[in-house]
Amino acid sequence: MTDLSLGRHVAKNKNIADHSASPDINPHAVTGAEILIEQLYKFYAEVKVLEDLDLHIQPGEFLAIVGRSGCGKSTLLRLIADLEQPSYGEIKFKSARHIREGINSDDIRVMFQDPRLLPWRSIEQNVQLGLAKQDQANASTLLEKVGLKEKAGFWPSQLSGGQRQRTALARALSHKPRILLLDEPLGALDALTRLEMQNLIEKLWLEQGFTAILVTHDVSEAVQLADRIILLDQGQIAKQFKVELPRPRQKNYAFSELEQQILNAVLAT
Repeated sequence: MTDLSLGRHVAKNKNIADHSASPDINPHAVTGAEILIEQLYKFYAEVKVLEDLDLHIQPGEFLAIVGRSGCGKSTLLRLIADLEQPSYGEIKFKSARHIREGINSDDIRVMFQDPRLLPWRSIEQNVQLGLAKQDQANASTLLEKVGLKEKAGFWPSQLSGGQRQRTALARALSHKPRILLLDEPLGALDALTRLEMQNLIEKLWLEQGFTAILVTHDVSEAVQLADRIILLDQGQIAKQFKVELPRPRQKNYAFSELEQQILNAVLAT
């Protein structure tokens, strides 16, 4: 199978509007999937959340989605994750490893604002959740990478909010996803812990080369992490911004100028 379609309705013949400017993906080993979204609509009864949305996400790209509450950010993420079905349109994937190799739900992981850990399992057991026995050693390696090796035997209730989110990140990456979806995972953290988590997410993305999509209300966070930022407004892509700042990113004049430009665009919607 060349690709996996999440849409139950086939889109009409229409060229895919490539909203990307073919962003320069970082020169890490890319294992992520290419995502093509065509004529995507999502309705809840009479409420139109997404309308005729076309989007092309490159393999290994880090995309951030910003916009006001209710603009369709999280809905788009849930549709990509196959947690919901489109009202109309298609979402298609292609593997960066081989054009004929398909992508399925096991290749996609979601990290939510709530870490959603099982309270009756240890931290290590939470990270190992769903892994085959031969892959469980990878969980220990990831716990070490997120700085929780010494807390592997702890219960979730014994950890801070930031440590629980680190555990959730390790759990998501233990499955070696081609696509990691981040639905405001750092929104509840304090400022310092949030910065540490941003650095950790970027480091692991550079190491593993998955395609990352971040939904966030924090424009600074989007500029810090993304290759490209899209602004959603009333279910459509209103604007997009290519982030050409070198990594690791410093909050200098160029950073602040782009951040303000995007913030002004959000406020204008």
